[in-house]
Amino acid sequence: MPDHLPCSAAAERNKGPILDVLRGLLPPHGAVLEIASGTGQHVVHFAAALPLLSWQPSDPNPERLVTIAARLAATPLTNVRAPFALDVHDEPWPLAAPVTAIVCINMIHIAPASATTALLEGARRALDPAGPRLLLLYGPFRRDGQHTAASNAAFDASLRAENPAWGVRELEAVSGEAAACGFACTAVVPMPANNLCVVFGRAAPAGVAVPRV
Repeated sequence: MPDHLPCSAAAERNKGPILDVLRGLLPPHGAVLEIASGTGQHVVHFAAALPLLSWQPSDPNPERLVTIAARLAATPLTNVRAPFALDVHDEPWPLAAPVTAIVCINMIHIAPASATTALLEGARRALDPAGPRLLLLYGPFRRDGQHTAASNAAFDASLRAENPAWGVRELEAVSGEAAACGFACTAVVPMPANNLCVVFGRAAPAGVAVPRV
């Protein structure tokens, strides 16, 4: 890893566990869009481990785009496209073609609730209708109206103190919004540090229960 580039300690800790989930989720070929790529640590790690997939990093912050581009320039990867500016509120998203899957890590709790809605609506339009239509969200969530750990409750309070529009989202509410966009929650995977990987795919037939783990 280039020492001179910004580095997220959280990204270093969670990139391996998230990759383990992606290995069992993604098809062998296709295009994956990462929303809010941040420092680019995730996309570099995933692309190196899954070289048959094409990866597209994005971020709304121009400084982050510079960091991602510099990290890619220092990494011998041929399956990562140049990062581009994307705010989930953009309509339409500036994609040249539909994508196979979308990955969004640690974004929706440090953004207004409208960003979750925009992410789901944008994913509905951006995902290839002929593909698996996979959307993976990673981060802390409340479940059944409760935080899953005291540390998450403290983190939520700190987020809301910094910006009242931010905060840990309710998994059931996010799943409900996803259902309105034609997605079904197909897996909820417990992760280190009291986070979850929440996987959405094609809407399930009536009567199929959402997995609980």
